[in-house]
Amino acid sequence: MTVSRTDLANAIRALSMDAVQAAKSGHPGMPMGMADIAEVLWNDFLVHNPKDPNWLNRDRFMLSNGHGSMLQYSLLHLAGYDLPMEELKRFRQWGSRTPGHPEYGYTPGVETTTGPLGQGLANGVGMALAERLLSAEFNRPGHDIIDHYTYVFLGDGCLMEGVSHEVCSLAGTWKLGKLICFYDDNGISIDGHLEPWFTDDTPKRFEAYQWHVVRDVDGHNPDAIKAAIEEARSVKDKPSMIVCKTIIGHGSPNLAGTHDCHGAPLGENEICLTRDNLGWPHEAFTVPEEVYAGWDAREKGQRAQAAWNERFQAYKAAYPQDAAALERRMSGELPANWAETVKGYIDGLLQEKPNIATRVASGKAIAALAPVLPEFVGGSADLSPSNNTLWKGARELVAPVISGNYIHYGVREFGMSAIMNGMALYGGFLPFGGTFLIFSDYARNAVRMSALMHQRVIYVFTHDSIGLGEDGPTHQPIEQVNSLRLIPNMRVWRPCDAVETAVAWAMSVENSEGPAVLALTRQNLPAQNHTDETLAGIRKGGYVLSEAANGQPQGILIATGSEVALAMGAQARLAEQGVHVRVVSMPCVELFDKQDAAYKESVLPAGITRRMAIEAGTTGLWYKYVGLQGAVLGMDRFGESAPAGVLFEKFGFTVDNVVSIFQGLQAK
Repeated sequence: MTVSRTDLANAIRALSMDAVQAAKSGHPGMPMGMADIAEVLWNDFLVHNPKDPNWLNRDRFMLSNGHGSMLQYSLLHLAGYDLPMEELKRFRQWGSRTPGHPEYGYTPGVETTTGPLGQGLANGVGMALAERLLSAEFNRPGHDIIDHYTYVFLGDGCLMEGVSHEVCSLAGTWKLGKLICFYDDNGISIDGHLEPWFTDDTPKRFEAYQWHVVRDVDGHNPDAIKAAIEEARSVKDKPSMIVCKTIIGHGSPNLAGTHDCHGAPLGENEICLTRDNLGWPHEAFTVPEEVYAGWDAREKGQRAQAAWNERFQAYKAAYPQDAAALERRMSGELPANWAETVKGYIDGLLQEKPNIATRVASGKAIAALAPVLPEFVGGSADLSPSNNTLWKGARELVAPVISGNYIHYGVREFGMSAIMNGMALYGGFLPFGGTFLIFSDYARNAVRMSALMHQRVIYVFTHDSIGLGEDGPTHQPIEQVNSLRLIPNMRVWRPCDAVETAVAWAMSVENSEGPAVLALTRQNLPAQNHTDETLAGIRKGGYVLSEAANGQPQGILIATGSEVALAMGAQARLAEQGVHVRVVSMPCVELFDKQDAAYKESVLPAGITRRMAIEAGTTGLWYKYVGLQGAVLGMDRFGESAPAGVLFEKFGFTVDNVVSIFQGLQAK
C-alpha cells in the first residue's frame, strides 16, 4: 500500500503532540512545523543505518533547535532505531531515553547534545570540518572511504545566538560544501512574533559569509524541499543554508502560527481537532503498519553500509597501514608507542630541570607528543604565540586548502570550543584549543557541554593569574579556575613546573571520560625536584612534593601552579625557625578527590590541622582541605595593572607573608 508523504510527516506531528501532552511539558510547535522537511531529508537523502548508529560513513544529523526533541525521537523511532514506542510514551521522564532535549549517549542516533541554542549548529560545523580533514588525510584515488554529508536543523533562536556568527563565518571561509543547514523560518519564538527584536536579513547575512543560500522554500511542500536539497548538494565549494518558510504547530486549527504552541502542550481538545484537521484518525501513540513500512530505513541502511564495507575492504587491501591507522583513531585507542614517548619526554625534563613558564612547558609537551598523535588537531583563538599551541611541524589549515592539524580560529573562543566538541564527537580527532584563561568565560557553555557529553577536548588556558601583570584586572583571572572546577566531569590542571605540565598533558590525552583544562602561567617557574614517587603522585592529582625536614610535619602548606614555589620558600624559612612543615602540590583537585581514603590520608593526615592553602585565585573551595581553622592565601578581589612581581608583593604572595599567616595558625 502506497503511503503519502503527508501521512509520513503526520506521523511525526501526531507522535510529537501526543508525547508532549503525556509529559505535560515540551515543545510541539517545531516538530509539527518541520515534519515535512524532516520527512524529505530522512527518506530521500539521509544515508544512515539504524542497526549501526555508529557506522563511520553515515551522514550526520544535528537538531540544533533541540527543544523540538520529539521531532528527532519520532524520526529515530519511525526509521527503526532501538527506540521503542514505550520510550516515546516516557518522554521527559526519569530514566527514559527521551529526555527533554536530545542528549548524546542516551539515545541511539543522537549525534550531540543540543538545547543551548546555536551549539548544535556549531557542532555541525565541527563535524563537517572533521569529515573534510579526515577525507583529505585518508582518501586515496578511487577510494573515497570518507564521503558523507552533515545536516543541521536550526531555528531563529540559533541564529540570534552569537556563536552562530562565529562558526558560520568560519564554515564559509573553510568552504564546507558538505554542510547543509535548514532554517526553520517560522517568525516565532517564546515571546511571540519576532519582528520587534529580530529583523536581520538572514539570507544576505549568509551570503556575506560565503554560503550558498536557497531562499523562500515552502517548508510544507515536499517537492520544493526536495529541489532545494538537490540544489544545495550540487554546490561543492560552499556550505548551504536552506531557508524554509514554515508554520509553527502546522496542523493545529487554533494554535498554528502562534507562540502558544512553542513550549506547551496543545491540550486534549486541540489535539482532537488537530487529528481531524490532519486526517489522522488514529489513537494516541498509534502508527499504522503501512506508515511504519514507509519510514523503515533498516534494510536500505544495511545495504548502504554493506556496500561501504566492501569499499573499505578494498581500501584496506590497497593501503593496509592507512586503514589500520584510521581504525585505531576511530576506536579512540592511543598509539602503541604512547607510554614510551611520554616516559622518554619526562625523563628528559627530569635531567634538564628547565625554569620556564608552564605555557612554554605546554608548548614543548605538545611538540614532543604530536609526532605520535596524528589525531591531534590544535588551534587558538588568535593567540597562538601567547598560548604556545602552534608547534614546529604543525600543518596549518589555511583556506582555501582545508587540510592539516592546526586551526586559526580568530577571536572566536565560544565558536572554537563548540567546533572542537563537534570534532571530538565525530571521532578520530583529539582537539585542543587555546586562549587566555580570562576568556574561558566567553567559551563557558561549550566547555560545559564538553563535560556534559564526556568528550575528550583539551583547553589550553594561559596567563592564569595576576601574574599576567600590566594588562590589569580585565585580563587577570581571579574566579575562573575555581569556577571551572565546579563543572562535573572536568579535570582542571594548574601545574607548578614543566614536569607537572607534561604529566597533565599525558593524563588529559589518556582520559576518555571528559575534557581537561590546563591553566598555565605567563611567568617563568622554577623546576621542582621529582622522584618516581612524586611522578606517581602527580597522576593522583595531589601529592607530597617536599616532606618536613624531620619527617614529622607540624603543619601542611598546600599550593598549586606558581604558588608551589612560594610554598617551598616558606617551608625553608619556617624550618630555619624550627617549624617543620610538609608541602603538598595539588595540580588537579578533581583527581585527588577521586583517590581512596588511605591515599588522601597519607597526603593530608587528619591529625595535622595546622594547614594553609596558597593559590592566586578565589579562596572558597580551599577550605575543604584546610578546614575552617585553616588559612587560605588567595585573591577575593580583582587585580590591578602593574608588573607581575609588584602585584604578587602587593597582594601578599611573598614568603614573609606566608610565614606570618602560618605562624598565626594554632597547632592542634
